Amino acid sequence: MAIKKIEAINVIPFIDIMLVLLAIVLTTATFIAKGSIKVDLPNASALAAKVDKPREITITADKKLYLDGKMTDTSSLVAQLGKTPKETTIIINGDAKVEYNYFVTTIDTLTQAGYVHLSLTTKRN
Repeated sequence: MAIKKIEAINVIPFIDIMLVLLAIVLTTATFIAKGSIKVDLPNASALAAKVDKPREITITADKKLYLDGKMTDTSSLVAQLGKTPKETTIIINGDAKVEYNYFVTTIDTLTQAGYVHLSLTTKRN
């Protein structure tokens, strides 16, 4: 008994399935992008979550530390942040000439205090 060789594969059913999936994805994406799905939101007695503006730490070339433009030092940095929520973004602007260890000390101090949304500012070449 001879075995018949398959010389071609019919890909038309595969293309049909892919076109149906593409139509579903595009239809769903249009609803989400345009916001055309109407939702009647319920009322709540609590206020909406307040979005705090980011705090800014600047480190100069001579290792001076500033919090929102006011001079401070690493030891009193957390105390000066005061009641700032731990979810607040803290942006760190550091001079390129400052040694790496000073950055690590500052970031470590903030991390130990519970601040996790830290961002380093750089410039594009």
